[in-house]
Amino acid sequence: MRELFDEVTGKAAPLDPVDPREASRKSSRTPLRKRFYTGAGVTETPEGFAVTLDGKTVRTPGQNALVAPTRGLAEAMAGEWNAQPEMIDPMAMPLTRLANSIIDGVAGNVQAVADDAAKYLETDLLFYRAGFPVELITRQARHWDPVLRWAADDLGAHFILAEGVMHVRQPETAVAAARAALPDQAWPAGALHVVTTITGSALLALALRHRVLDEAKVWAAAHVDEDWNAEKWGADEEVQARRAQRQKDFEAAARVLRAFA
Repeated sequence: MRELFDEVTGKAAPLDPVDPREASRKSSRTPLRKRFYTGAGVTETPEGFAVTLDGKTVRTPGQNALVAPTRGLAEAMAGEWNAQPEMIDPMAMPLTRLANSIIDGVAGNVQAVADDAAKYLETDLLFYRAGFPVELITRQARHWDPVLRWAADDLGAHFILAEGVMHVRQPETAVAAARAALPDQAWPAGALHVVTTITGSALLALALRHRVLDEAKVWAAAHVDEDWNAEKWGADEEVQARRAQRQKDFEAAARVLRAFA
């Protein structure tokens, strides 16, 4: 049974602790395997809530037990395993993949993961605004300005906006103030990093974490420019397919953040 678990989860070298999303992708680059278990479940252990297959604890690619900090997260992962048809597709199990990367790559390296997410505070998506047309300028302001006002009012982080893509240096005090709001636990830190890299905005990730915006509003805010271009020039099918997969990863990370809200 252990060998089968290894094949499914992709037994591998230790995962990159800095980028949980990339670690998640690496852990999934194995050929699809035939479903070998009858059902998945959850067992409470001293470490948390373990995901089991036919009563045996699932192991991560790093050979750690797949254990979640809450029953809800563990049951959601068990649901992903139960939903697998004849062949097991890790890409259809975003929460399990995220959990693998957090357990193997983030735990014990929370500071490095948080520091990597904090880099986005220097070049955040929300800082760089269009100079034209007026409709796009207005749309960006509608989606992004509430988050910047929250950062200023609640976090004490006053950032500088710029037109176009020319880099603008942000005040160290603003970056430090927002950096202090990043989580210091492995699960929320890993999930926030994923939201940050998917959206291109640590501020949107923080807004989601602190319930300033809900998931739908964060997702819309992250795709203002992309949606504008699609409306004007049409949507590319390949781009839309990649976006759909990113959204699944985003939703998995958002679920983790909700569990720690």
